[in-house]
Amino acid sequence: MKITNNPLVITIALLLSISSLCAQQDPQYTQYMYNTMSVNPAYAGSSGHTIITALGRTQWVGIQGAPDTQTFSYDTAIGYSGVGLGVNLTNDQIGPSQEIYLDANVSYTVRTSYEGNLSFGLKLGGRHLAIDWSKGTARQQERSFDQNVSEFFPTIGAGIYYHEPEWYVGVAIPNILRTDHYDDTVATIANGDGDIAEERLHFFGIAGYVFDLNDNLKFKPATLVKVVSGAPLSLDVSANFLFNEKFATGIAWRWGDSMSALLGLQATDNLHIGFAYDLTTSNYSNYNSGTYELFVKWEVFRGEVMKSPRFF
Repeated sequence: MKITNNPLVITIALLLSISSLCAQQDPQYTQYMYNTMSVNPAYAGSSGHTIITALGRTQWVGIQGAPDTQTFSYDTAIGYSGVGLGVNLTNDQIGPSQEIYLDANVSYTVRTSYEGNLSFGLKLGGRHLAIDWSKGTARQQERSFDQNVSEFFPTIGAGIYYHEPEWYVGVAIPNILRTDHYDDTVATIANGDGDIAEERLHFFGIAGYVFDLNDNLKFKPATLVKVVSGAPLSLDVSANFLFNEKFATGIAWRWGDSMSALLGLQATDNLHIGFAYDLTTSNYSNYNSGTYELFVKWEVFRGEVMKSPRFF
């Protein structure tokens, strides 16, 4: 089987292959390109060395009970076996609910060419959903909502990730199981309302390319597509520039939702710090003053594996 090496063709095929439209239930990130394992388990170990990432996101500042997310991840390659391992821990709060995700990721990589690598990933874990109804007003006035919620749900996900030194593309299903999930929007949060909905099946597609414009400047466009049955498509597009392998800056756009400014600093050979600010462009801008996101990535032993920073 011959795998095309044209990133544009693969990206277009990826976007066209997704026909179901969706709404956001899982946590979302503006700097997804630096937090890829949270999107696709097949990314685990793909860098060839150990990576530790911490990210915090405060969404829709100014709204009481708006989403607030923290995530911590660790992934590493197991020697030269082609096996990668990773762990994701995420705390996601919205309105009266708190969800804690703990997932183990394992990947296996097959070399398809001199520079090409195809990885298959599996995610196993669980999610604890806790809802304190005293913090809001349930729209569904049923007896089941008279008491607080504390439930545990298993998580099973899978993904495929293909990458070369200059580009990557991947698709993933973060959870194939359908379970209860707290679901809400900024408008209902502002009114103190909320309800429980069945978690819908999510599909994630991610792609990016790194262009060497000259010896001191790299350019990377990237995209993230999120599809959930029964709701509008979620599309993120970003463009980052890396100057002198030290400073990064860029912009991002989320369809029908926000525009973002991104800044990054390669503080040391191993430490990367990034910041993003989202300005809401929809009608929800009447309720909030934007979203802030900060991440820190520590690449252990990176200098022994690679000589220059990557965007992914």
